[in-house]
Amino acid sequence: MRKIAFLIVSLIATYACACTNFIVAKGASTDGSVICTYNADDYGMFQNLCHYPAGVHPKGTMRDVYDWDTNVYHGQIPEAEVTYNVIGNINEYQVTIGETTYGGREEMVDPTGILDYGSLIYIALQRSRTAREAIDVMTTLANTYGYNSEGETFSICDPNEAWIMEMMGKGPGSKGVVWVAMRIPDNAICAHANQSRITKFNMKDKKNVLYAKDVVKFAREKGWFSGKDAEFSWNEAYAKPDFSGRRYCEARVWSFFNHFADNFDRYLPYVLGKEAYTEPMPLWIVPNKKVSVRDVQACMRDHFEGTPLSLDQDIAQGIWNMPYRPTPLTFEIDGKKYFNERPTSTQQTGFSYVVQVRSWLPRQVGGLMWWGNDDGNMIAYTPIYCGMTRRPECYNTPGADALTFSDKNAFWVCNWVSNMVYPRYSQMFPSLQQVRDSLEDSYFSRQAAIEEKAVQLCKADEKAAVSFLDDYSIEVAQQMLDRWKQLAFYLIVKYNDMAVKPEKDGKFLRTPEGIQEKVQRPGYSDYFRRELVRQTGDKFEYPEE
Repeated sequence: MRKIAFLIVSLIATYACACTNFIVAKGASTDGSVICTYNADDYGMFQNLCHYPAGVHPKGTMRDVYDWDTNVYHGQIPEAEVTYNVIGNINEYQVTIGETTYGGREEMVDPTGILDYGSLIYIALQRSRTAREAIDVMTTLANTYGYNSEGETFSICDPNEAWIMEMMGKGPGSKGVVWVAMRIPDNAICAHANQSRITKFNMKDKKNVLYAKDVVKFAREKGWFSGKDAEFSWNEAYAKPDFSGRRYCEARVWSFFNHFADNFDRYLPYVLGKEAYTEPMPLWIVPNKKVSVRDVQACMRDHFEGTPLSLDQDIAQGIWNMPYRPTPLTFEIDGKKYFNERPTSTQQTGFSYVVQVRSWLPRQVGGLMWWGNDDGNMIAYTPIYCGMTRRPECYNTPGADALTFSDKNAFWVCNWVSNMVYPRYSQMFPSLQQVRDSLEDSYFSRQAAIEEKAVQLCKADEKAAVSFLDDYSIEVAQQMLDRWKQLAFYLIVKYNDMAVKPEKDGKFLRTPEGIQEKVQRPGYSDYFRRELVRQTGDKFEYPEE
């Protein structure tokens, strides 16, 4: 029974934790920022903006570890004597960590380990001042107390370096891990999305490549590799890409790279997944232009638009061109199995962020997380600074959870709006997009002035600077919530009963008698009209009179 339960949990984790990370090294960004993103995707996920205050702990203090996904208690580890302030997935020293789960060999999972991937992230953020230090903390803890998650890819960044690390356990009861971490070149961009991406790595490059001493030996002992050390490929041994890994996962990486690369269609056969022997994508690329925070935000909202994988080419888009598909990813009909595309932007996102970390600013100002509680396409990212010690109520609402709606909570208000928009996307999304983009435009237009004042405050009193940024971030987030409520009310009035009420200069039109003007009835899109006629022939053809 224990083995069966373990396999069930393993399969649930594989398909539930379907996330996306994009990474931009400092020399590849427009302003020298290191940029890192995370879509935390899970069916039914409800997440607050987490906060772990800095602390000093007496020697011998123990820390309880609860699974980040399930809240199941795993055990205790010694607490660090000093811990750093963490808000979301960034700490006060501008270290940020994201992840995507890729699974890999099931027999490598250690269900007896104390640390799961989520706990490992937030504990490491509380104990690390640099990305390299975070790598050391994570691997040391996992080797000491055991790692009970599946194969995981981590994005680990600070203002100077961006790293990608992959880690797996060594089997039940092992209390050990194999892992490899590679520094992304300063002029490059990288991505991962639920498929192991590290292949061969230079074991002699001690400056830019870190790895477990037995990373090759362990694979040899298991019979998964028999070549020379220099020929060893991490994912060939531990998590070889299959069709789903290429089509659902690597396709998201391809789409990100495709925005910043020339002739990237050469990798389409690989990401389409149906040809056995095709050229895989590189781990990173040098972009054909410098990449901005707003560029990356746009990529987090991607649905493969304008590519062969676009979701606007078949009847599943419905009447109003919806670039979303119901889950699960696969379905069967008449004994055959089919699948849906899996874009970066997806309805099951619990939270989404784009972090920028900047070495030239005081750390309290330099670390900035643009954060939102829902599908990145359907929210306005609001600024959360890395030194924050207070949270907006809308991102941490008392009483709100996955089963309790609250109109004070950003997750629920944003989902309220997005779930109105999804099925009538082409009709309603432009209204949401206008509000979303106008809010973000206002945040970016104010950013320089806000940060200039915070820098000045830092020179005299760092606590005053943090308090100022707390006030600003809280104010902006709560204003966003209020504006999103207004959007919800507007959408139900504007688009009620599949019609559209006319307006001018932001006001709904009334007749001289004071009632609403006649509504517009747009009906089907041209695509859907043709598809309906194709399927039904002359069934609905209007007879000549």
